[in-house]
Amino acid sequence: MNAMLNSPYFRQSSSVRSVMLRVLAALLPGIFAYVWFFGAGVLVQIVLASVAALAGEAAMLTIRKKPLGLFLGDGSALVTAWLIALSLPPLVPWWLTIVAALFAIVIVKHFYGGLGQNPFNPAMAAFCLMIVAYPQVMSQWPAADVFGGFTGFATQWDLIFGGVRQLDAITMATPLDALRTALHTADAHATVANVYAANPAFGSLAGKGWEWVSLGYLLGGIWLIQQRIITWHIPLAFLATLAMIAALFNQISPDSFAGPLLHLLGGGAMLGAFFIATDPSRAPRRRAASWFSPPASPC
Repeated sequence: MNAMLNSPYFRQSSSVRSVMLRVLAALLPGIFAYVWFFGAGVLVQIVLASVAALAGEAAMLTIRKKPLGLFLGDGSALVTAWLIALSLPPLVPWWLTIVAALFAIVIVKHFYGGLGQNPFNPAMAAFCLMIVAYPQVMSQWPAADVFGGFTGFATQWDLIFGGVRQLDAITMATPLDALRTALHTADAHATVANVYAANPAFGSLAGKGWEWVSLGYLLGGIWLIQQRIITWHIPLAFLATLAMIAALFNQISPDSFAGPLLHLLGGGAMLGAFFIATDPSRAPRRRAASWFSPPASPC
């Protein structure tokens, strides 16, 4: 009788697999821009991370006596792998990507109980470990337009799998690092505007190339909101807070602090806002709490 009074029911036909596949699809615009400006080396890193993540997932499922087909096919390991590959510099050695993926899956995910039980985002925990353990390698980012698409793919392949790594001519710091270093090491008259004009790391809006990668992630994030995979609360809170703090400091001292655009489009802010801060294992369930969501990584 109660069922009749409360019917009809509408059940959302959403599975873990469908959600994860749509997250992977949402990453594609950013990946396309990444390849266009920085070369196809990132695709090699995505493949390496994916294979390592699936292997680690299969090994842990076997040890825990869980059904392989069900959990390997849900797409969660691939999402972790892609986020790792997109967070690491695309020219890091192959073994570093594999170690990061295995650490994320085996230690951060399965040691805490598996999907949904991990207290940290596995991809970001792996990123934190790599940047602490290998800071020099993790600071080697390719300069925009050096490779572009599949130009110089053989060189990128050699840098990823080869033994000798001569990177001085083809790598540089990220735009945010480049600005910080220039302001701290230049003469007392250096300003943000001067650094923008003199350093090739900067483009029309923010970091050269990175502005379009960020806009690709933004496009994918908006699509995830439209698909109701995530809500707009956490990304808006994250990006608005970042923009307001940057605008405040830029207003106080425009010669010493960059404006909001560089912070929003010059690094990983869009990837973090839409694909990391919204991690369902860490994101609050109540809408009001989403405005004060803690980071989903231990960094």
